[in-house]
Amino acid sequence: MSNLGPTPGADRAGRPPTLPTLPTGMTIARYATYAEAQRAVDFLSDNAFPVQFVTIVGTDLRMVERVIGRLTYGRAAVGGMATGAYLGLFVGLLMWAFGGSGDFSPFFAVILGAGFGMLFGVISYALTRGRRDFTSASQIVATEYQVLCAEQHAPTAMEVLGRLVSAGGPRSLPAPTGPAAPAAQDKYGPPPDHPGYPPAAGVPGFGVQGRYGEPAPHGDSASYGRPPATVPPPAATPAPPPTQEPPVEGLTYGDVMQARRRERQDRERQEQQRVDQQRVDQQRLDQQRLDQQRQDQQRQDQERQDQERQDQERQVSAAAEPEQPPRDGDGDGDGDGNGNGNSDGE
Repeated sequence: MSNLGPTPGADRAGRPPTLPTLPTGMTIARYATYAEAQRAVDFLSDNAFPVQFVTIVGTDLRMVERVIGRLTYGRAAVGGMATGAYLGLFVGLLMWAFGGSGDFSPFFAVILGAGFGMLFGVISYALTRGRRDFTSASQIVATEYQVLCAEQHAPTAMEVLGRLVSAGGPRSLPAPTGPAAPAAQDKYGPPPDHPGYPPAAGVPGFGVQGRYGEPAPHGDSASYGRPPATVPPPAATPAPPPTQEPPVEGLTYGDVMQARRRERQDRERQEQQRVDQQRVDQQRLDQQRLDQQRQDQQRQDQERQDQERQDQERQVSAAAEPEQPPRDGDGDGDGDGNGNGNSDGE
């Protein structure tokens, strides 16, 4: 949230950046609500402060959905009817004003729009199938609102906001506590006491020397022009004995990966053996089935041959027997039944 003036981060012409960029500048105040930040900027504007150099930044944004109430078929119908009535009134007024028909009444458009809106609201609520039986309103809220200002105008802005606090206005939140800022260093490098730099003034042979013909700044005029006093180097401290790292216990990453690789190979080998065994068993079953079919076929062929042989033997035996004449009741074969062999009855 920022104004349209030359805020921190704008170009030289005072135009705000066209691309989304983070604002720059000094934080002059922090507020818990946007209303307090808005009042602070308004107070700056009332005191003729160039507010085009001010920016309001909301930090730690959160999406807040506030539940208004329970949603039922009745409320859905009433809400849809109200929306349809507003839309019907707008369309009816347009048609009545520009339609050129004096018989058309906007009241009819309101009733028609309310009916369609109520129907649409009920249908829309029914399509949710009870998954959202409440009404709500969503908004983006910031936890803190910071007021930034260009560095060249920050002192004046702070002074003006101080008068706002004296007048009973909102008070700025305290700055967030954190680790202490590092000590200020020299513009072009570390401070003189930094390791690697010569010691500060006061150590013989170092520091600022007096001009020629003047006493030394440390009161020792005789030392001027002489080589600096030799400062004995500090006694060398013995190096601590090298610490032996404890042996690594357990498996290393390489051992774990090798074990996993070995397990995967074993699983693949077992799976391949299982597949091969299933193939061999299937081949054995197929061979047994073929052998059984071959035996059945041979048995059927043998039975057929035996049957044919028996038929042939029966036919041969039937052909070899002489044909016998038919016999009558007396046994003589003449058919008269008297047993004398004469057929005339004598």
